[in-house]
Amino acid sequence: MFTHVMIGSNDLERARSFYDATFAALGGEPGKMDERGRLIYAHAGGRLMITKPIDGNPATAANGGTIGIAAASRDHVLAWHEAGATHGGTAIESPPSERPNGAFVAYLRDPDGNKLTARTVPGK
Repeated sequence: MFTHVMIGSNDLERARSFYDATFAALGGEPGKMDERGRLIYAHAGGRLMITKPIDGNPATAANGGTIGIAAASRDHVLAWHEAGATHGGTAIESPPSERPNGAFVAYLRDPDGNKLTARTVPGK
């Protein structure tokens, strides 16, 4: 359904440190900067793009928004959570845990305050 997710950052190098570490924990590649100055991550068929807002105003996190990132295993979720917390992210909500639907999930806020979750997909 979605082609990509784009979020804003006030510090692209700080965002790169965080997202390079968290995507590496999931088996992904480091981000690449495109000709327009956007940081782009491609992994497992999805794309996450990070940019400074084009209107010149500060980037802010979406209130009530969450970006979900698929993880292959519980160990990947735990590695993602640890990498993010080590590289400027903030652990939020509950500790990494299994949900009633069988998904294993962890939540972080990135250095700009965007809410993220890494989760296994039950039945896969």
